Amino acid sequence: MGLMSFFKEAGEKLFGKGEAKAAQEAAASRPTPENVAALSKAAGDAIIQYVRAQGLPTDGLNVTFDAATSTVTADGVMPDQPTKEKVLLCCGNVAGVAAVNDMLTVAKPEPEAQWHTVVSGDNLSKIAKKFYGDPNKYPVIFEANKPMLTHPDKIYPGQMLRIPPL
Repeated sequence: MGLMSFFKEAGEKLFGKGEAKAAQEAAASRPTPENVAALSKAAGDAIIQYVRAQGLPTDGLNVTFDAATSTVTADGVMPDQPTKEKVLLCCGNVAGVAAVNDMLTVAKPEPEAQWHTVVSGDNLSKIAKKFYGDPNKYPVIFEANKPMLTHPDKIYPGQMLRIPPL
């Protein structure tokens, strides 16, 4: 548990469509407490929908967004450590999110993964060599970040990846 930092400008662009976009525009044009609260709720709802779209469980998951600090808080109970970590990545790898406050617990504790923020020039082989000493272990990282990653070559600077223990 704790606060994880993310690059606010990098990630899935969830807030530029639907209800989240309308709330964002209202809060920008008339920053009343009601508009900021509507933006925060719409953003939290958009993140939960994104987590669900990735095929991850959302039962018992509560996601809130604080527009003033660009911070997501995720709480609830996840079935296992990999699911918890993937939910946190989904919450943080969203454009407009600067940090995720991890309040999640797991029903079945397991060793935690390490984290890596992608920089320009990175690829999964380089990352695997850094963490495992073997560039051919990149499929382990790819599999650990599915379904957020759809192809081993589709990573971007600012994206955070989970690096599971071997």
